[in-house]
Amino acid sequence: MKTAIKYLITLGVSALLAMAFYFKVYIPKHTFKTIQPTIGNLQVSVKGIGYVNALNIYPITAQTGGKILKILTDEGKWVKKGELLIIMDGVDLPEQLEMAKANLIKAEYDVKALRAEWQSQKAQKELLKVTYNRYERLKTHGFVTKSEYDKAQTDLQSIEATLAATSAKIASAKSAAVAASKNIKALQEKIERLKVYAPVDGYVIYRGAEVTQNVLPSTPILKIVDPQTLWVETNIDERISAQVKLLQKATIILRSQPSRQFKGIVKRVDAMSNAVTFERKINVAFETIPNPFYINEQALVIINVKQYKNVLKIPLKVVVQKNGKSGMWIVKKGHAHFVVIDKLAQNEHEMALSSGDKNSPVIVPDRRKKTLSEGMVIYQ
Repeated sequence: MKTAIKYLITLGVSALLAMAFYFKVYIPKHTFKTIQPTIGNLQVSVKGIGYVNALNIYPITAQTGGKILKILTDEGKWVKKGELLIIMDGVDLPEQLEMAKANLIKAEYDVKALRAEWQSQKAQKELLKVTYNRYERLKTHGFVTKSEYDKAQTDLQSIEATLAATSAKIASAKSAAVAASKNIKALQEKIERLKVYAPVDGYVIYRGAEVTQNVLPSTPILKIVDPQTLWVETNIDERISAQVKLLQKATIILRSQPSRQFKGIVKRVDAMSNAVTFERKINVAFETIPNPFYINEQALVIINVKQYKNVLKIPLKVVVQKNGKSGMWIVKKGHAHFVVIDKLAQNEHEMALSSGDKNSPVIVPDRRKKTLSEGMVIYQ
């Protein structure tokens, strides 16, 4: 009797343990989360890390070397085309210009005075010519002496010589006026070259000199970016760079503004790859210019290379490898079956299928549960 009771107790405990194992271990290990494939659009993108740069960055230099008198802008400032940026020290050029202007005024006065003198001398000549002609007529009748006639002739010749000399002086004064005028123009041009103006509407990203500093004509004092040519230079692996085409839309995320997305567009795809890194340089321009922006700032570029519309999609987390093939586990009549995937395209999160059954539940693999195998019982 006691033995039978022991057997019954043992059987009861075993049954309880079996039931506990079945419900607490076996079923949880065979219970998997499933999802249904969906129909929708799949956006395929290419990512790259790059740096903010620009096609047009203008180094601003002085046309003439020397000491900087004024710098009228600074880094981080916006400037307008034609805006005065720098004034160089002209040393004694302003004084030379004033002297040249004084010389021009003097030469112009000399021309006026000499012309008046020439007119007076011309009038004298007319009087002397009348006297000479009258003496010449009287001489034939013996009414004037030879000395009187000779004097009238000499006076006429003298005034003609004086007129010629005055004409030469007028020509010389005119030449002096022309020379003074050209000198003024040359000095004005030199003084104007002491002023440096903005070549474009732009943003100052660099200031390499200070007031009173002496610089050479080739020394960059400022650098200005044309914001319309701002872009991100990124490098894309050759294996995927062929998908990138001009004018494709993109998203730019700056390191300084991680929560903001800027719209971009592919502006240039380099024709030559890097022989060391096996990457190709892609330039993505901003459609909306960041304000402020920083040259050489790191940025993430996401280029939308293709969109597939109304395709069958599954999340990448359900894709597994078996016998060297990509596939997924589906549930049919409570059992697991491996199906090879006919992939159309994929992005970072989803995969589009060329064919498949959207009604079959797809198993989400879980390492904490029993390893999936063909025909295995599945609880959902």
